[in-house]
Amino acid sequence: MASSVLLSKNKDFEYILKSYRKQFADIKSEMAKVIVGQEHIIDSLIEALLCNGHVLVEGVPGIAKTLTVRALSMITGGQFSRIQFTPDLLPSDIIGITTYEEGRGFYSVKGPIFANFLLADEINRAPPKVQSALLEAMQEKQVTIGKESFPLPNPFFVMATQNPIESLGTYKLPEAQIDRFMFKIEMKYPSMEDELKILHTNSTLRRFEDFDLNPIMSPEAILKAQSDVKKIYLDKKVEKYIVSLVDASRNPEKYKLASGKYIEYGTSPRSSIALFIASKAHALVKGRAYVTPMDVKDVAHNVLRHRIILNYEGQAEDVSTDDIIDELLKKVPIQ
Repeated sequence: MASSVLLSKNKDFEYILKSYRKQFADIKSEMAKVIVGQEHIIDSLIEALLCNGHVLVEGVPGIAKTLTVRALSMITGGQFSRIQFTPDLLPSDIIGITTYEEGRGFYSVKGPIFANFLLADEINRAPPKVQSALLEAMQEKQVTIGKESFPLPNPFFVMATQNPIESLGTYKLPEAQIDRFMFKIEMKYPSMEDELKILHTNSTLRRFEDFDLNPIMSPEAILKAQSDVKKIYLDKKVEKYIVSLVDASRNPEKYKLASGKYIEYGTSPRSSIALFIASKAHALVKGRAYVTPMDVKDVAHNVLRHRIILNYEGQAEDVSTDDIIDELLKKVPIQ
């Protein structure tokens, strides 16, 4: 009797996974109306959203970073807000202010952070004091205005962008803030074939409304999907593999990593938590009820590239953390 009930539950969950797979395929089809190529970026954004995490996107100007998150917010039925980070931006410009009105007294005016999808555009152009205004919001899903705390809308998803080319007038993001981003994604130039398509489908020639995007999911459906991600099975051996990858970044000599000499600090405990939940989200997007080691490998670069801190030698030789992660994935055995 118990086994038949368990079998029924498994079949129900398999049906749910199939419906999710169709929804995600529909989301990507809608995104394709606006965004040409960049399938890996779209997949990563969906997975981060399912993990209830945040994303830092690095890329040169003009490759549709803003357009991507705006389209995703429209397709998932969420409220979209954009903050253009500048050197003169104040924390109150983000979270809101307490003001006074005769006859009403003191009251709070909420800032643009109160949205489901927040685009923090060129986040590294604002000073650390302003960047830190996002810390409480990203981690606690609430902000404090004056003496009062306000919960943020649910789901709450931050996509921050930074330009890797310019250094004038920019500020390095604090490591504590970078660590709060579940993924760091590097957005590359499109291929020649994709760029030919962009000539005819771009937001310079067409208004955003002309793309006629249809909502595929609702904020409530996203919350349900975030809950279902936690139900994806992850074996103890895969858990040990995740912990081993993180340990290798901290103790490279133990795993005989040649690139270990460039590591100043290994990844934080948030990295193992992120690998744990992100691999589950990756499996769900693929339509599976269980995680494989390959799921962990597929999300490893997005999770680890901003959490490995290079020493002076690594910075001087312009070593890429992606190269270190490649060696990690080759050298760390799957138990």
